[in-house]
Amino acid sequence: MNAPGVTAASPDVGARLVEGRGELSGAVVTSLRTGLSPAYAPHAVDADPWGEDFQLALYLLYELHYHGFKGVADEREWDPELLRLRQDVEGRFLQALRAHLAEPPQTVGEAFASLLVEPVDLTGSLSHQLETTGELWQLREYAALRSLYHLKEADPHAWVIPRLTGRAKAAMVAIEYDEFGAGRADRIHARLFADLMIDLGLDPTYGRYLDQAPAPLLATVNLMSLFGLHRALRGALVGHFACVEVTSSPGSRRLAAAMRRSRAGPAAERFYAEHVEADAVHEQVVRHEVIGGLLADEPELEADVAFGCAATLLLEDRLTAPILAAWARGQSALRTPLPRAEADASHTRS
Repeated sequence: MNAPGVTAASPDVGARLVEGRGELSGAVVTSLRTGLSPAYAPHAVDADPWGEDFQLALYLLYELHYHGFKGVADEREWDPELLRLRQDVEGRFLQALRAHLAEPPQTVGEAFASLLVEPVDLTGSLSHQLETTGELWQLREYAALRSLYHLKEADPHAWVIPRLTGRAKAAMVAIEYDEFGAGRADRIHARLFADLMIDLGLDPTYGRYLDQAPAPLLATVNLMSLFGLHRALRGALVGHFACVEVTSSPGSRRLAAAMRRSRAGPAAERFYAEHVEADAVHEQVVRHEVIGGLLADEPELEADVAFGCAATLLLEDRLTAPILAAWARGQSALRTPLPRAEADASHTRS
């Protein structure tokens, strides 16, 4: 089920630079294209921290620390003016997160209690809807959105490794080893997701669907980068990672079933099937060894770990609601629907 013109599963290095969505992101795009310092009015940083302009600007600034952009010099990663802007923007983002979690959990037990038991009522769960009633076009949209993370899966979490010691470091490295294919390039999870995209008739080029991703999706990826790039937020990154691992196995089981029901293809099903067993093991390791080891060394970070989990759930909820609302209306959840020719080709092959 290869998309027209798609012949390989490996994503290209370096994303295509997209157009801005307002003054702030427009200033970042212009700066990256011209090599000049970003030019913007001071009030632009005060834009809605949940809005399209703000979240795209932050995403673009963070992406310089990953694969970068085609035509943009690698040296821009450490451009002092871009870093100064990033500091202002991410500070406002962190402030907004803390404001929306007015009474965040303070302990790991509080943060994870509700996640350790499968809820009876799965209303409002994206994976449940895709498993039970999801259509192929919705699975494709979901994959296109999630590609902004899954094509660099585990990369943001790797930043925490040099910031850990002892048990926590050893356990984190063991989990990341699995995430990166256990020594096999064809088993790297980002590669498996690229294969999934090809089965769904999507383009696996790195960053291909950035322009179509709405602000709530960008925020979920920006959260990982925010936590990963700051040593002071290492506890929050561990909390985020643990939250993802705890919720991954049941969600992946439902998504594997959704891919199987829709006959999306073997690679599409395999990606999620791989996560059912692996993440069930990872959940135990991350809770008992990564979190346990971290808090044995630095008990003062427990509230940060809890915050990381709570912030993750907050942003996932903010993403899920508009997607389900759009689909309930029979509309695309993307900023612009997938190209008609691409969608038609996928339905024909299925």
